[in-house]
Amino acid sequence: MIALTILGAMSVHTPADYLELAHAESDSAVLHQLARCPYPFVWQALAANPATASGTLLELSTARDSAWNDNRLLRLLAEHPSADHAVLRGVRDAVAAKLAEGERPYAAVLALAGRTELGAAEVRQLGTLRGASARLRGQLDRHLGLRT
Repeated sequence: MIALTILGAMSVHTPADYLELAHAESDSAVLHQLARCPYPFVWQALAANPATASGTLLELSTARDSAWNDNRLLRLLAEHPSADHAVLRGVRDAVAAKLAEGERPYAAVLALAGRTELGAAEVRQLGTLRGASARLRGQLDRHLGLRT
């Protein structure tokens, strides 16, 4: 099914096994290999796992499945405690592309607004894109105003 060398030695046979491993594992090499599996729910579990390294998070910022899954993944990545500036810029770029396409990754936009690793201007620009609603722009201004 998936040619993952490190995972090959483990008992991973079903999508549920991948999901369980993504939730429970702390080995960054294993987590990085899990990012290559085809299941968006595993990507989301990796994005929620605090042990996932920033390199893996950056790789996940380009993963695509469906609007709902992509938007949830982007929000989780934006909220991840190990998301560094490069990861957050990758998420911001992915969010910008989705907004330009008319999608609504609003939770990810607001999560980015809370991250001081990105400049306020970098995040505020997201409110000018085609998919941004007036309500999102107002919430974005409020979230950016809360930065200390």
